[in-house]
Amino acid sequence: MCRGLDSLPTTCLERAKELRALFGSLLQKSDHSISGQSRKSDKLRLNDVNEPLRWKESFEKLLSCQNGLCLFRAFLVSEFSEENIAFYLACEDYRATKTSKLATKAKKIYEEFICPDAPREVNLDHLTKAITKKNMEQPTQSCFDLAQTKIYTLMEKDCYPRFLKSSTYLELTRKSKTG
Repeated sequence: MCRGLDSLPTTCLERAKELRALFGSLLQKSDHSISGQSRKSDKLRLNDVNEPLRWKESFEKLLSCQNGLCLFRAFLVSEFSEENIAFYLACEDYRATKTSKLATKAKKIYEEFICPDAPREVNLDHLTKAITKKNMEQPTQSCFDLAQTKIYTLMEKDCYPRFLKSSTYLELTRKSKTG
């Protein structure tokens, strides 16, 4: 199960290696499930051996699948650009936030991903940053929409095609095809 970075039991790099190993052995299990040393909440299940093949259909399909999202996140960790998916997911979570907590969450997201010298700064143009900063004056559930859209597009046009060409994904789809 893919979770937020704050709840990962290990560092991102260790988690990426763990996911790669788990997905590598995924299709060798007769029941298509993984069980091992990890906690119950960390188990990954592949209900359909053709699932990885569908990830190639669209970036949206990849992100909508828990296993696909986890493997994509691991790929981004290996490319040192994991902040993009972390920001995207933080914005998704923010959109579902109760109005009374918007200002606090907005400030946290802005300070972590957007402000100058943010610890996990995402690659946004000056205008998008300025608009987002202005939106922070009166945070609404849509105050990060422009920035989130820019990062989504960046991942879709840049990271996603590289993910589809990665050795991990290609190996997984090869195993899916040979079943």
